[in-house]
Amino acid sequence: MKVLVADPVAGEGVEALKAEVEVDVRLKLKPEELKNIIGDYEALVVRSETRATADVIQAGKKLQVIARAGVGLDNIDVEAATRQGIVVVNAPTGNTISAAEHSIALMMALARHIPQANARLKSGFWQRSDYVGIELRSKTLGIVGLGNVGSEVARRAQAFEMRLIGYDPFISPDYARNLGVESVSMEQLLKESDFITLHLPLTSATKGLIGAKALNKVKPTVRIVNCARGGLIDEEALFKAVEAGRVAGAAIDVFANEPVTDSILFKSDKIIVTPHLGASTAEAQTGIALDIAEQVLAVLKGQPAKYAVNAPHIPAEVLSVLAPFTGVASTLGSLARQLMEGQIKSIHIKYSGEIANYDTSAIKASVIGGLLEGITEERVNLVNAGFIAAQRGMKIVEQKETACENYASLLTLEAATDVGVTAVAGTVLRGETHIVRVNNFWLDIIPTGGYFLFSDHRDCPGLIGAAGNITGKVDINISSMQLARLQPRGEALMILALDEPLPEEQRQEILALDDVYTAKLVKL
Repeated sequence: MKVLVADPVAGEGVEALKAEVEVDVRLKLKPEELKNIIGDYEALVVRSETRATADVIQAGKKLQVIARAGVGLDNIDVEAATRQGIVVVNAPTGNTISAAEHSIALMMALARHIPQANARLKSGFWQRSDYVGIELRSKTLGIVGLGNVGSEVARRAQAFEMRLIGYDPFISPDYARNLGVESVSMEQLLKESDFITLHLPLTSATKGLIGAKALNKVKPTVRIVNCARGGLIDEEALFKAVEAGRVAGAAIDVFANEPVTDSILFKSDKIIVTPHLGASTAEAQTGIALDIAEQVLAVLKGQPAKYAVNAPHIPAEVLSVLAPFTGVASTLGSLARQLMEGQIKSIHIKYSGEIANYDTSAIKASVIGGLLEGITEERVNLVNAGFIAAQRGMKIVEQKETACENYASLLTLEAATDVGVTAVAGTVLRGETHIVRVNNFWLDIIPTGGYFLFSDHRDCPGLIGAAGNITGKVDINISSMQLARLQPRGEALMILALDEPLPEEQRQEILALDDVYTAKLVKL
């Protein structure tokens, strides 16, 4: 078998491949050149420069695996690879230690003014009194995101005798406790932290997480570190907060636009900046290369890869039954994530009816994927679902029963948190995903890829009209509406399908209506 290495990777990884397969290292190939030769190879290894487009993938008639020596997959057409039965793998944990250590290094540099003092002394000035620092001991470190990197930061921060608090709704309290981290709300973390370090993927939900509103809640002595993703912080708001004395300092390794040589953050002497060095260590590059080599060889031997990012093949004989329910499962996971409150404790998945007779591993993986969408950069599938869930301390219980009273097959998901249990259920009708239960209410919703407002309330006259009046005032159309109640004048659920997302101000208006308990905007 032959492997094409199209971008620079550490030599240790190339040597590991050469020990078992034939390897060609051909760098800086033009798209047409790559397309012309890829048909000779069973595996392709790239970093961020070479693009594995649909045309290249289609030309790779012998390809079994495409490996990305890193995390991001923007340069690989994963959908095209999946259609052609090609496994796509990446290395999401190879730079974990390097990124964690860089976060700690920046935190210490902030505490002791190291870059500023270095620059000042080299300019010919001995000014010790200008650079009086603080100790890390007894300070509170707020860790936003307790995935791979955040967990390693927590382990290292313990050595400094810091108090550790963390915000990550998708980490179990037991897992956090084992790290020595107290799970708190984001608001509490902002208010109590002396240092804040970010370790989240960049999604629509996390973009601008640290903006003017958040920065108004922090201590004026807080110092903020970001080695994760640039867009997590509103750079202009951070600059203004530092210059106004609302924030004592910041250390930034990542930026909203990269590469960058001119940023508003460069204008403050209290902000330390580095050019995205989190993964830039010899050990990280070696670790990534060896990780990729191991996975490429596993796939070529017909074995599962540790970090496969696209869905595995479902046997044809069960495809017609299971494939539609992977969509249901992903939708239910996403809905539960958006409706639930509090720290997740356990997940209960119940398969009823015909699907209970099959291997439901792919459905379980899709549930986990929906739950963790936007929470982790790892794409969850059959290969790695159990591994990722175990990493996060998620307790998952599955139950199967072949009887199903109202449907041929029904999938039910219950997410238990420290606040309560969120239950959702769905099925496939006429080839489409239908959500048929939300908590105690039975209904029928078809996810359209749009926005829905879920409102728990007391059944009473005038409420629907009041909600419609609020959406109408901002010219948002209600395309459909679902109502369910347990009894007249009792608990009820209203679901409004909206053509556009409801602004936060109007959501708060609905929430302020008499007898309205919750008002949550959900995208399905």
